[in-house]
Amino acid sequence: MATHYQVTTTTSTEDDATALAQLCVERRLAACGQVSGPITSVYWWDGQLQRAQEWRCTLKTSAQALGPLKAALREAHGYTTPEIVATGIEDGDADYLAWIDAETSPRSPAGPGPSARAPGDP
Repeated sequence: MATHYQVTTTTSTEDDATALAQLCVERRLAACGQVSGPITSVYWWDGQLQRAQEWRCTLKTSAQALGPLKAALREAHGYTTPEIVATGIEDGDADYLAWIDAETSPRSPAGPGPSARAPGDP
């Protein structure tokens, strides 16, 4: 079982994808959320072949935050059946993975909890 995950979902607008990323990062369910797009998706829905412009939201999280992250996405997502795909990170830079752990760790009521520099910070 992986200890870190990259979780992907898609939305119909950039604003929706950004809102999901912000929600998950604010709740410390993801250390980072990246929004990319537009992308073109082709899929079957309601018995018809569909084609839609979508935006991708990619979230980096720890194994301990994965379940709550998926639940938050299901609750906040505008789609009836949202794409929520978690891919285990097989290997990665040790400092980056430690940063994910620190940013998705439970916080104590007394303070913000552990924090490492964000990737790219001096």
